[in-house]
Parts: sequence; C-alpha cells; structure tokens
Amino acid sequence: MGIFFSKAEPPPPMVLVPPLFDYPPLAARTRMAVPAYELMFGKLSLHNLFEDYFDQAGNMTSRIMLKPLEDPHVDLIATVSAGADQNSGTEVKGDALFRWQKELYDPHTFVDLLVSTSNPLLQLRSCAYDPKYRIGAFGTLPLLMGNRVRSEDYGVMGVRYGSENLSVGASFVPVPLSSEVPFGAWLVGRKGSLTAGVQYKPLSGSKHPMPFTELENWNCAISYGAGSTSPLSPSFIFSLELARNTQLIASFYQHLVVQRRVKNPFEDDQVVGITNYIDFGLELAARVDKDKATADGSSLFQLAASWQANKNFLLKGKLGPAKSSVALAFKSWWKPSFTFSVTAVNDHSKGTTSYGFGLRVEDLRQASYQRADPNYVMLTPSKEHLAPGVLREYGKRPMFQTQIDSGNYDHLPTELRPIGKIF
Repeated sequence: MGIFFSKAEPPPPMVLVPPLFDYPPLAARTRMAVPAYELMFGKLSLHNLFEDYFDQAGNMTSRIMLKPLEDPHVDLIATVSAGADQNSGTEVKGDALFRWQKELYDPHTFVDLLVSTSNPLLQLRSCAYDPKYRIGAFGTLPLLMGNRVRSEDYGVMGVRYGSENLSVGASFVPVPLSSEVPFGAWLVGRKGSLTAGVQYKPLSGSKHPMPFTELENWNCAISYGAGSTSPLSPSFIFSLELARNTQLIASFYQHLVVQRRVKNPFEDDQVVGITNYIDFGLELAARVDKDKATADGSSLFQLAASWQANKNFLLKGKLGPAKSSVALAFKSWWKPSFTFSVTAVNDHSKGTTSYGFGLRVEDLRQASYQRADPNYVMLTPSKEHLAPGVLREYGKRPMFQTQIDSGNYDHLPTELRPIGKIF
C-alpha cells in the first residue's frame, strides 16, 4: 500500500544562467572586415569593458537596434546623441547603419551602409568569407566625405586567410597619394595558450622610400591566455605589445563565472542559485623612447571592472589618471529589450562630477533565461557547491556541464556559445 502513497521525487535543484547584457558584442559582427591583429590579444574584450555603457558626460545617447520579422537577414542600428545640459551645447549628432547579412548565424559575409552627420557622410562596407577555403575579402568605400585628406579616405580593400590557429592578410588603398605605400599587412598565429602576431601599418602620409625599414610602421604583440570566449567559461589573457617602437603596452583581462546562493520568491522552489559574471581588466602604456615624452610626461594607466548580478542589473567602474567613472545599467528583456544606463564621471583635476545617460532599444540578439544543473561550471575552490551531485535531466532544461567539459557548445543557446574559432 505504501507504494501508492509515496511522495513524488522532488525536482533537482537548479541554478539560473542569465544572458550577458551584450553578447556577442556588436564589434564581433564586423571582425572579418578588421585586421585580426587589432582584435586579438584581448583587445576586443578590453574595449568592451572600458567603453560599453560608459556614456559621455553631459550627453544623452539613444540607440535603436531593430531586425524586421519579414526579413531577418537585414537590420538597422540608429544612434542619436545630444547634450543633456547647457554646458554640452545644443548640437545633435546621429548615424544610421543598415546591414544585410547572408547567413543568419554567420556574420562573416555582409554588406552595410552607414549614413552619418559627421565624416564620412555616407560609407559602404562589405565582407565575404568562404569557410571551405578559409579565404575572405573585405572593403570599405566612403561615398560622401567632406574633406578627403588621407589615402584611406578614398577607400580600403583587403584579402585575408583565417583558420583556428593562423590569420594572415593584407590591405591596400585603391587610390594612393603620391609616394605613399598603399597597403598594410598582418600575421597572427596561435599555439596552445600562446598567441603572437605582427602588424605592418604605415603612418598616414608617410613618404619614406623604404617604409618597411622604419620601425615606427610596425607593431608586434604576444599574449598568454586560457579559456574560451563562451560567457559560461572562465577565462583570462595577459598580453604585451610594442607599438611603433615607441610604446610598450601591458594588459590583462579576466572573465569570472561564479555562483551565489539566492532565494527568489518569484522563482520555483528548486532554484537555489544564480550565475554572476565578473570582468576585470587593466592596461598600462609606457613610452620606451624617453626622448619623446608624452604630453603629461607620465605613463598611461587605466583599470576597469564590471559585475552582472542578474539578467537585469550591471554595475561597472573605471579608473584612469585624469578621470574615474561609475556606470549602472538596467535592462528589461522584453521584445524588443530596453536598457537604461547612467554614468557618473569625476574629473580629478577639476574636482567636478558630471553625468551621462543612455537609452537602448534592441531586437537584434535573441537571449533566453536558462536553467542548468548547479555543476555546469567549475567553481573556485573557495565557493560552496550550491547543490552537488545533480547530474540528471529535468524536462527540456539544458544540462551544460558535460557539454562544456568536452568543448562542445553546439547544443547551447546562441548567446552562450563562443564567438567563433576563426581568427
């Protein structure tokens, strides 16, 4: 008789897995049109950490990112910035980017058209990449520009080869100015955790008869890192770069994935924890040629950190030699999603504090609030397992642990997969 009155086995405990505020980053959509050297060595992650949601002081910035349901291959990004106080003036700046993408989940082949109130007024950009032969071509053509001063103002074209461990490419300007060398090049290679690369990028307007011999036209970098670009995987990267033989840049970036205990009255009883994303980065730039000191005579140093507590709140801070900033962002995952951010900027020299505001409406990147078994990520030794020993499926909810351990991200939601293996 007891078997008929036995209680049903309780569901296994779960840990909430919120999507990142901006993943994949918008810059990743155009990375095949940019030299790999300028995106590797943690540069893309550090740029997002130092710039995203830090709205310009005294300004109100609005951005709309929409994708029509009738044709998901196209989308529109429009940005408008205006002064939020009398000190910032009354000028209104804006731009609109219309983009066509061949494949929904492959951003490497695309065409976009930029219309802006500043130079260039109208610009066309295109990129094509063949994954079978790993060869791509890209080009940028300013159609309307008020004042064309540099060779790049007439357009840039390039070719590239990209695989999992090697990226090599070259770019040139179709209409070079007299005595200018009309191209640049890069080579980046990866072996295990080590990545090294070199870039030839002549200074604009250089008329040296043998520019290859000028060390100021070369950049080189080396980095050591571990982990993937998936937000579910902890990762770090340390890099050193010698820029134009005049500046040594050391940078460090770390992405942490931690779990904390939570009791949410709006969730089911089996939800015992939530995943947090913590990012930290620093950058130090020091001149190696003492004869050409910087304007302030000192090295440049900045550090930043961010903490995403859940799917709705993001807190960021940035500290530099001249200014420090704190940003708080709130995001509602409606369709389309809305994000409001406020930034406080403190000027160390003047002792003043100013504020910037941002509003974003987005319907580009799809994100879902996932649930997983509590062991889907490797916790730090000091963290307590919230619900150990749970390795079973619960309905159709994803179980991330074994997939991440094996390096298989195919069954994860799109917003939780790595950006891509191609350099």
